[in-house]
Amino acid sequence: MSTPSKDLIEKFYGAFAECDGGRMAACYAPVASFSDPVFGELDAREAGGMWRMLTGQAKDLRIELLDHDSQGERGSAHWRAHYTFSQTGRPVINDVQASFRFADGGLIAEHIDDFDFYRWARQALGPRGLLLGWTPIVRSAVRGRARASLEQFLAQEG
Repeated sequence: MSTPSKDLIEKFYGAFAECDGGRMAACYAPVASFSDPVFGELDAREAGGMWRMLTGQAKDLRIELLDHDSQGERGSAHWRAHYTFSQTGRPVINDVQASFRFADGGLIAEHIDDFDFYRWARQALGPRGLLLGWTPIVRSAVRGRARASLEQFLAQEG
């Protein structure tokens, strides 16, 4: 059965599949939060910028929305991204479980993407990820680079 929240999840991942970060950003409430193992905690402006940055730089991104549901103000999605990690040129298949809270007329107020960072690091970083991807040092370094790229992108957007 279709609900406004379930439709919003479909709209969000449809925009993602079309590399339309602007449409993805429009799915967030003005005061929203996002978090994942790579970027950490972001506010609505940063989350929108992250999606615009990632989709704008994507060369071979393929998104699969495998399952999704919503009940009341909560929702979930199981999705998979196939892409080449630009920093290493290595192929990645990232399996993600997302949870959502909706507010402000049905927009996303909270979005948490959860995935196995070590599995991601082994694919994205190669031998370094295999040997050290489980360590807080690598996680911190990856997060620092991701945040620096996002801050630079947001500064250029103005």
